[in-house]
Amino acid sequence: MNHTDPDRTERELTEALAALAGGVRAAPDAYRTARGEWLRRERRRRLVLAVLITVVFALATLIGLWVLNEAPSDPGVIFSGLPNAGLANAGLPGVQVSTR
Repeated sequence: MNHTDPDRTERELTEALAALAGGVRAAPDAYRTARGEWLRRERRRRLVLAVLITVVFALATLIGLWVLNEAPSDPGVIFSGLPNAGLANAGLPGVQVSTR
């Protein structure tokens, strides 16, 4: 005959866990300590994130300025043509174009 009755096993487990849990006593300031540690970690995470965002933004700005500085200063294909031909044909009021 099998001596492992499901009700008996459940009862013994419940008693064992209750005895184990009964011996655990939390420190009086455990919540305050855990909350303080969590807040410190949260502040540190936010500070690291802010520094990382600042570094990425600064690097992107520096790279953008460097790329703009490396662009050729001579006029390219887009700007080659008659200097004031577009303005003369535009008929903009108040714009005087001299064709010398």
